[in-house]
Amino acid sequence: MIQRRYTDRLILAVIPLVIGFIGSARADVFQAVDAQGVVHLTNIPSNTDYKILIHTATNTPMAGDHQAATPPLQTAKVKSYAKVLKKAAREQNLDRALLQAIIAVESNFDPQAVSSRGAVGLMQLMPATAQRYGVTDRYDPEENIQGGARYLRDLLQRYNDNLPLVLAAYNAGEDAVDRYGNRIPPYAETRRYVPQVMSLYRHYRMNQP
Repeated sequence: MIQRRYTDRLILAVIPLVIGFIGSARADVFQAVDAQGVVHLTNIPSNTDYKILIHTATNTPMAGDHQAATPPLQTAKVKSYAKVLKKAAREQNLDRALLQAIIAVESNFDPQAVSSRGAVGLMQLMPATAQRYGVTDRYDPEENIQGGARYLRDLLQRYNDNLPLVLAAYNAGEDAVDRYGNRIPPYAETRRYVPQVMSLYRHYRMNQP
């Protein structure tokens, strides 16, 4: 659920994308933005205002602003960080698939990735976030994942496990989400980012070893 004012249809459409309960292998995602700048996501477009955002049949979702990620389900990239991901997920009571999805979109599993805004590493930690969670070397995969996982846990608590808002805050910052009344900010990158991570999250959950 993205916000309380959303319809039941939207709630039913978003939740399966997040938790992977859709039985079909294909679940296209459509987006519409209303006059107030609120983003609506659904897999059942009700009118022509909805435009296709993700076509999942190809299994090649686009990444964030600086990487081009395809879901590396069983590649050496994912396997090389399996122990660290499992540890971070266990310690912070997170779904490992969610951490994988965020990393795939943020950095495509490149620990040396640097964004134009100065975010660094696998989970693209900003300097202030790294300092907040005691990360001294943002390029270190274990430190980066641990710091990102702790931040994600705090966001889940802050937004009552509302995953779209959590992802929006991870991408655009908590202040931006709060400024727009606990809604996904009307930023083009954030509007892309949230469904990208949600789609990959579902994909990883369905293919978790």
